[in-house]
Amino acid sequence: MTERERQIMELLRQDPMLSQGEIARRLGITRSSVGVHLANLGKKGHILGKGYVLSEQEERYIVGVGAANIDLMGRSRAPLVMEDSNPGFIGMSVGGVTHNICENAARMGALVKLITAVGDDVYGEKIRRECQAAGIDTAGFLVAEGDSSSIYLSLHDHNGEMAVAMSDMRVLQKLSVEFLKGKNSVLRGARAIVVDCGLPEEILGYIAAAYGGEIPVFVDPVSTAYAKKLRGRLRGFHTVKPNLLEAEILAEMKITTQEELAEAAGRLIQQGLSQVVVSLGKEGVYYQDREGRCLWARGEPMEVVNATGAGDAFMGGLVYAHLQGWPPEKTLPFAVAASRMAIAHQNTINPNISAENILAVVEGEHIAVREPALCL
Repeated sequence: MTERERQIMELLRQDPMLSQGEIARRLGITRSSVGVHLANLGKKGHILGKGYVLSEQEERYIVGVGAANIDLMGRSRAPLVMEDSNPGFIGMSVGGVTHNICENAARMGALVKLITAVGDDVYGEKIRRECQAAGIDTAGFLVAEGDSSSIYLSLHDHNGEMAVAMSDMRVLQKLSVEFLKGKNSVLRGARAIVVDCGLPEEILGYIAAAYGGEIPVFVDPVSTAYAKKLRGRLRGFHTVKPNLLEAEILAEMKITTQEELAEAAGRLIQQGLSQVVVSLGKEGVYYQDREGRCLWARGEPMEVVNATGAGDAFMGGLVYAHLQGWPPEKTLPFAVAASRMAIAHQNTINPNISAENILAVVEGEHIAVREPALCL
């Protein structure tokens, strides 16, 4: 799809009844050019018939709303020495929590659209190009003139564990409720919406209130600092995936025992969530839902090459499994296997991730799912 075709598709998503003349006026091109582009879109299967009915309206797709940024990652060759120069390896890739979740889901086979903000710089162009190469629809990008794209910098020890990180994601504050209202038809047609807490609080609140009653909204707290945005404001969200420290903040209690973990998850369910999945690192994940089911899933210990993308791959697996309508007994091993594939690769997103390969890991590594002793 050409850039002009993408612009026309975005206009038709907002109003499928637009005339060729109106499309031409909005894009500043001739009506005859619009006719050619529409004909090409029809040949490619993006437009089905009169009224410019879009083929995607019949498709099951995910919409991500959140961060897409440049990741700069350094890994020391030897144990990291703070306040000193460490020989190591430095790489650059496209990241951001919501972007990573979306790319993982896209590589699994899901149709994915991403709404984010980037700067009008070379990094913004790199983000767009790599999203498109991964199969992500970028028509929802907001390009902020004069701003720099988001950058995330992380330093890792020789064993792959992160030592410290820093992020500059100010451009994401450019996303507004008014901008999202212009994407209403895309959001309304989604089978699931994914957000991260790097978004402004008003955006999180708007998505939960406007779409949470009809469309499952999956939210990743991202960090303990960002998790505070969700404290007491979980109504409208379907799924939250915190780690243990983030779960303590959301539930407003200390978690040191299995009983306390079950109680904390129960508190979050009572706030309106359908399901809670708490990441416990090497101990696996703890799952609890509104129907009263509690499950524990984990794999065998493994070598960590790069732990950065594990949580994003896991969430991508959760959302993909939701799209397939899988029960938690199948969803959790799939998501755990996706995170294990992420950990086993140097890149934040394992380029070999696919639904087929993940299912092979589930079968080959015998990822166990069991009921915990306590479920409150």
